[in-house]
Amino acid sequence: AMVGATGSGKTTLGRLIARFADPTIGQIRLGGVPLHDVANDELRRRLVVVSQEPFLFDDTIAANMGFARPGTSIAEMDDVVARLDVGDWVEGLPDGLMTPVGERGEQLSAGERQLVALLRAGVADPDVLVLDEATSSVDALTEVRISRALQHLAEGRTTIAIAHRLSTAARADRVLVLADGRLVEDGPHDDLVAAGGPYT
Repeated sequence: AMVGATGSGKTTLGRLIARFADPTIGQIRLGGVPLHDVANDELRRRLVVVSQEPFLFDDTIAANMGFARPGTSIAEMDDVVARLDVGDWVEGLPDGLMTPVGERGEQLSAGERQLVALLRAGVADPDVLVLDEATSSVDALTEVRISRALQHLAEGRTTIAIAHRLSTAARADRVLVLADGRLVEDGPHDDLVAAGGPYT
């Protein structure tokens, strides 16, 4: 988890990790390999970013999920829905996975757009997942669904969460505390709390 005050550099570091920008000093490495040495198509297959405001195409939920891996069958999508434990939400939609989302996802709530983005990430099945959490301003039930889906999606892969909530940081194996563009603390939640430093 990456934590810090607004403007501390969390989103910038997330952008560098995803190679939406290159660092001017130092290197970002993936599996020990400098990111600038990794082919872009390879990086996009192995690393997926789920942002606070995911972009959705004016099509169905299934089409938006399938964008992550063209040729994905409905049966495979159903497996992702089951794996992320959001079947109750999909079943409650007018046309299930065939429900249109509207332009930029306008027919869905902010939380539902986030669920579609998580399902799309599930279809992509990346090695590394970068999450910019977006559970603020969603209703309680949707927040529970998003949290549940995130937990399942994170299993078995490196997940880097730009954390806006203490509960997210507390669940992480390692917490990076940023301030003014610098890493000021690094360690497990319990150790950082006991240290009494900026994280505390």
